[in-house]
Amino acid sequence: MCGILALIQANARDTSVATELHEALYFLQHRGQDACGIATCASGGKIYQCKGNGLASKVFREDGSRVADLPGYMGIGHLRYPTAGTSANAEAQPFYVNSPYGICFAHNGNLINATALKRFLDFEAHRHINTESDSELMLNIFANELNETGKARVNDKDIVEALQRMYNRCVGGWACTAMLAGQRYWFLGRISSDSYGIRPLIMGSRPSDNGEGMDYMMASESVALKQLGFTDFVDILPGQAVIIRKGAGPVAYQIQERKGYSPDIFEFCYFARPDSVIDGISVNASRENMGYRLALKIKRILTPAEINAIDVIIPIPETSNTSAPCVAAKLKRPIYQGFVKNRYVFRTFIMPGQQQRVRGVQRKLNAMDGKFAGKTVLLIDDSIVRGTTSREIVTMSRAAGAKKVYFASCAPPITYKPPAYLCAREVLNLSNALHADFESSQASPSELIAHDKGANRALEDIAKRIGADKVIFQDLEDLKASCSEAVVSKSTPREERDFEVGVFCGNYVTPVDEGYFQHIEEVRGETRKMKVLEKAREAVANGWADQEELEIATKGIKVAEKGKLVPASDEDKKGGGYPAVNGGEKRRKRSREEKSPPKDQMDISLHNYGDFER
Repeated sequence: MCGILALIQANARDTSVATELHEALYFLQHRGQDACGIATCASGGKIYQCKGNGLASKVFREDGSRVADLPGYMGIGHLRYPTAGTSANAEAQPFYVNSPYGICFAHNGNLINATALKRFLDFEAHRHINTESDSELMLNIFANELNETGKARVNDKDIVEALQRMYNRCVGGWACTAMLAGQRYWFLGRISSDSYGIRPLIMGSRPSDNGEGMDYMMASESVALKQLGFTDFVDILPGQAVIIRKGAGPVAYQIQERKGYSPDIFEFCYFARPDSVIDGISVNASRENMGYRLALKIKRILTPAEINAIDVIIPIPETSNTSAPCVAAKLKRPIYQGFVKNRYVFRTFIMPGQQQRVRGVQRKLNAMDGKFAGKTVLLIDDSIVRGTTSREIVTMSRAAGAKKVYFASCAPPITYKPPAYLCAREVLNLSNALHADFESSQASPSELIAHDKGANRALEDIAKRIGADKVIFQDLEDLKASCSEAVVSKSTPREERDFEVGVFCGNYVTPVDEGYFQHIEEVRGETRKMKVLEKAREAVANGWADQEELEIATKGIKVAEKGKLVPASDEDKKGGGYPAVNGGEKRRKRSREEKSPPKDQMDISLHNYGDFER
């Protein structure tokens, strides 16, 4: 899950595009909090860029002062949520290549054939890839195909043909924006989506400030367009690209045959803001429908006496705040806000250890005793993944005095049928964010509470594991119907629309080679090693380490099967594993290749205002 933006103003003398893109970043900040950036193009084709790790308020400073360094009338923006790759500053987007023509690129998605693409770029295209990000791969594939024209200046036809060749090489799911600078006509380059439409991308327009021509903007969600005064929203269709030249309107091209229309259903369950409309579906209305249908499921699971005994329905902030009132209305039971959310702590999904995640949940939510004491409560959440967060919430509810706790999920059980346990959601940049509290960005299938060697655990077992008296999940067909019935009145009918729901049932719209999943697990495990080791050392130093953290701190760490990080053994040390703390066995001198990688590196593509403090 990432957020992407693009904006071109009709007036080429206008230099305020960065100001508006900067404002739009805040409307999409929920889509990515790891890094962000803006690249702009001014008159003469010169590109300016500011990007780096952190929230928009950090990268551009709280007063937005760095925006002044980004003149131009067109630009693109990006908010990163990392999956494959690392969290290095060098992987903040937009990416840039100077040849051909000067291309800036922002990408939301994943490529499942990254290894083959890297080999092609190395041995055939002779292009160097400097990061682990597959976004850089995709940019260089496009640049290489565009370079095949051999022209000093390209037209729409050249761009479309280059995109078609790029689509033929790249496999996965994506939406992306690009900007071509060194052209007779400035292009707000390529705005496209995969052939299944899994990644959202929306375009809007508005009259320019001087009334001469129209401004155009693209964004992952409609809320960013609406807040900046854009109207006439149009969804970029599967396999489609839109090219906008300086002084001209958008022209859409079908780059690849549409293979389906399957927006990711987790956009509606969790990812998107409730005030957004995606693919013609109101996110808010879809979540209301989820609540009504979940209430019907609850009626089938609980007896009338059990329902009447419910004293209060309590939503778990924040996504379920929309669904819970609808459950309450259908069940005719009272609803109260029983949890207070602390907005000034890290999300629990970035915490590498189980113990840290538990403490993170406790810091993030606080139960109000008066809403729980002596009561039978029904908790409503958007989903249950590992069960870590759910278990802690149930524990807090009981500690606050609840005598009985029911737990209902607006989403079905997340099972990940093997072998595609990371599924198209991992392929499409979403697998590591499947809960309101995002229990961990690295959940393996065995850690999913509803997964047990391909079979769903009984509801009684799941309830026992999270400490609830009963647990109720939404049915998959009801979830799909909740979204299908939330189409806004003015949207274009999509008779062929379905949803990407493989995370729940194992049936994914994007075919994925089994080896890709293992590769992703291994890569992500390697990139997490140092962070987990440092956390273990910190836990030991502060006296709160559990047994596993103690072993990691004293013996070192290694990547085991399916990317799981475990303490290193003596045999692993002989092979040169990650170092342990002082006091462990004497280690052999490691070769240059075995030394720990740098924690961060700067982007070398442009003079980058995000690389230093001034």
